Amino acid sequence: MLDHGAAPPAGDTRPPAPGGPGSRLMRRKPVERLVAEGGQGAGGMLRRSMGVWQLTMISIGATLGTGIFVVLGEAVPEAGPAVIISFVLAGITALFSALSYAELAGSIPVSGSSYSYTYATLGELVAWVCGWCLILEYGVSVAAVAVGWGEYLNEFLGGTLGFTIPDALSQPPGDGGIFNFPALLVVMLAMVFLLGGARESARANTIMVVVKIAALLLFCGVAVQGVRSGNYANFMPLGIAGVSGAGATLFFSYIGFDAASTAGEEAKNPQRDLPRAIMLSLVIVTALYCLVAAIAVGAMPWQRFDGTEAALAGIMKDVTGQGFWAVLLAFGAVIAIASVVLTVLYGQTRILFAMSRDGLVPKTFSKVHPKSGVPRVNTVIVSLFCAVLAAVVPLGKLADATSIGTLFAFALVNVAVIVLRRTRPEMPRSFRTPLSPLFPAIGFLLCVYMMGSLDLVTWVVFGVWMAIGLVVYFGYGMRRSRLASAEK
Repeated sequence: MLDHGAAPPAGDTRPPAPGGPGSRLMRRKPVERLVAEGGQGAGGMLRRSMGVWQLTMISIGATLGTGIFVVLGEAVPEAGPAVIISFVLAGITALFSALSYAELAGSIPVSGSSYSYTYATLGELVAWVCGWCLILEYGVSVAAVAVGWGEYLNEFLGGTLGFTIPDALSQPPGDGGIFNFPALLVVMLAMVFLLGGARESARANTIMVVVKIAALLLFCGVAVQGVRSGNYANFMPLGIAGVSGAGATLFFSYIGFDAASTAGEEAKNPQRDLPRAIMLSLVIVTALYCLVAAIAVGAMPWQRFDGTEAALAGIMKDVTGQGFWAVLLAFGAVIAIASVVLTVLYGQTRILFAMSRDGLVPKTFSKVHPKSGVPRVNTVIVSLFCAVLAAVVPLGKLADATSIGTLFAFALVNVAVIVLRRTRPEMPRSFRTPLSPLFPAIGFLLCVYMMGSLDLVTWVVFGVWMAIGLVVYFGYGMRRSRLASAEK
């Protein structure tokens, strides 16, 4: 006789047998059922149109940009020149989690990302908590990135047309403005691309990724001429606590490989291509982040970064004494940050798509348009929410809220790998995390450590968000769950 908390044997797609309240909270969705439902939406199917190149570009598109173009101005004052180590720390933390993601993405190639992985391993309540974290992680990340986009847009407009959007219309309340119109605009533009279809969005993102890499390499080539050894002299002015705090702030930039895993139901060969895309993108992004950060803090004293959201453009202007290079970099940043908005917004819609298909959020989020193969209503609702959030909330608060949601979800993924290895050792895996369970355990501990580096306000916001999520689950999701319906 099967224990209600145990995973079903291979090939068994039946839901767990009903039990008491505890067993209902721990009910798991069989891996085979998750995979069998791949692509299925209400009224249509998602289309498998992406290969390893497109998946890698989605991962890079969602990762490369925000942390270096925007949040660098928030992180350097926390760590000083040692922000380079902060990027390395964030990258190492991401690496251990990426290994776990690669294994699960190859084994359970579905749109739900870490939400679906925890549903198959840790039970419905934990899956809901993870999914609720992902809603915070993705939704707030889109808004945070969009806020920084306006800074570079103004830099570009000022250098080319001689005018900028006034602070009243380009800054959120609390930062000297009334309404951040550029932030709203870039989210709406991303929505238009997404409504055109996954393949079309992937093509646009690929072009933008090439532009952003070129812009960062241009920065390195020009700004390295301004590097002064004296700027590294007081390398760690705020100690290790500052380094880890900055690393935690920067960690939300590594959301990218999670975004790639949400494309599992639109990839041509997800078992092979998703692990490759995740690992390749992480190596490229971490190398570029560290290189650019090292040159940036070498070219400008770290004290001058405070409150500067378009720091790289300012460094280019200082080094060359000409506005042309700053304008060129600002153009690259405008494209780069738009790419992040596009790909992260894509990930958010696919997370809600998976949760809706499982009955935990309203059915409207899983309705797929039969012609475009896109969850249109889902995309419009998410875009409008993120656009309004970006228009009225300051960047710093958004970045930290995203980081804690990201770290929590990543921690659960590391646990899921350990659990699935024990409960389903026979399951085919196209990629296996090395030295499991050691590496997943290290990934979990690093995520917990980074979460502990965030400030009290961020934890309070996170706690309130989790409390709201539990109310929603017990009031709606627990009763509407498709697994609950199957048990009746």
